[in-house]
Amino acid sequence: MGLSVWVGTPPGFFQMFKKYTKYISYLYVIITFNESYAQTNPPQEAHALSLAAYYGHGDFGFDVDTSITYLPLRYEYDVGNWGFQFLMPMLAVDGPGSVLVNLGGVNRIFAGSERRQESGLGDIVGSLVYRTPRRNPSAAFVDLRLDIKIPTANEQKGLGSGETDVNLQIDLSQYVGQWLLFGSIGYSYRGKSELYPDLRDGTFGQLGVAFPLQESQSIGLLYDYRQAVASFTSDIHEVGPYVNWQLNDNWTLTGMTMAGLTSASVDYSVLAQLRYSW
Repeated sequence: MGLSVWVGTPPGFFQMFKKYTKYISYLYVIITFNESYAQTNPPQEAHALSLAAYYGHGDFGFDVDTSITYLPLRYEYDVGNWGFQFLMPMLAVDGPGSVLVNLGGVNRIFAGSERRQESGLGDIVGSLVYRTPRRNPSAAFVDLRLDIKIPTANEQKGLGSGETDVNLQIDLSQYVGQWLLFGSIGYSYRGKSELYPDLRDGTFGQLGVAFPLQESQSIGLLYDYRQAVASFTSDIHEVGPYVNWQLNDNWTLTGMTMAGLTSASVDYSVLAQLRYSW
């Protein structure tokens, strides 16, 4: 599904996880949030640790509904123009076993119509980010991102595909007065799964806008798109508002909710993230 916003980032840069970090979208996933409006002069070296809680519910085009609870812990390290991130999630799924986090509905060889509950470690994601230098203060922020999903989730429980995925992504953001416009576009290379033979590669993207209510608080709206992951499903379109609070110099709290616009999308989802930077 698509979750993420991700000190040490360029001023005002806002990234969406992407639940594997699409989360790799939103959800990659998820997905995760950084500060919408970062400091003007970020330090040459910075660290951050964040804990998020995501809940999504929907039928994803099937006869039986699925609920997903996703609890990712993420560490970020920034040095100069480079950023390194490591995400480790816990995951719980209540449904028929035909829905994967960050992907939505997929056919499973032996999927049935009965609900079942499964939980455990989700897929670990490692990320490398390069923030391109800006030519002048009014230029847009441009980030290049590589996400590698390590298949640590148990595919027999329906918690993952059991294969390694790779995401390539470009993020852009630009101030227009006090407004921050941001977006991303990327492509997912998904490992071939014997358990989920219909999975295929595809594009994804996000568009958003953010506006500061006061020095420590901002609000925004995010639109998330993912190309259909299988021939029998539709594209995923989700949209929703978010709010970001800078509690003090180190702590940031972010909350958002999303609603799906297609049958393959989540009906609704909520996300909260607490982030500590130093």
